[in-house]
Amino acid sequence: MAQTITTFLLFQGQAEEAMKLYTSIFNNSHIDSVRYREDGKVEQARFTLAGTEYMCIDSPIPHEFTFTPAVSLFVQVDDEVQFDKVYSVLSEGGKVLMEPGDYGFSPKFGWCNDRFGVSWQVTIK
Repeated sequence: MAQTITTFLLFQGQAEEAMKLYTSIFNNSHIDSVRYREDGKVEQARFTLAGTEYMCIDSPIPHEFTFTPAVSLFVQVDDEVQFDKVYSVLSEGGKVLMEPGDYGFSPKFGWCNDRFGVSWQVTIK
């Protein structure tokens, strides 16, 4: 029996905005499908970032929890130009957890929560 595992992101009214931002940053990225609820919020969506599929929704139920840096998306780029572009877009309006710099394991590394709360680690290969 075949099995698949897909990262699933739970937003509170910002799923479509997040997908559009993420797919604008990375090559080989696109929104694959979106199904909307009657209130116009995302009931379920699939999108691809750099060839990897993700799913997301706008939660129809208010809740107290959100994203945590304990789980993050790890992005490897080829050079400093790509790093600066990706990191600046992801960190804009969010929270910097580790300033971009040389921490000994990469020529440049940075960690941030984006404006939606999703945690991203960005590094140069």
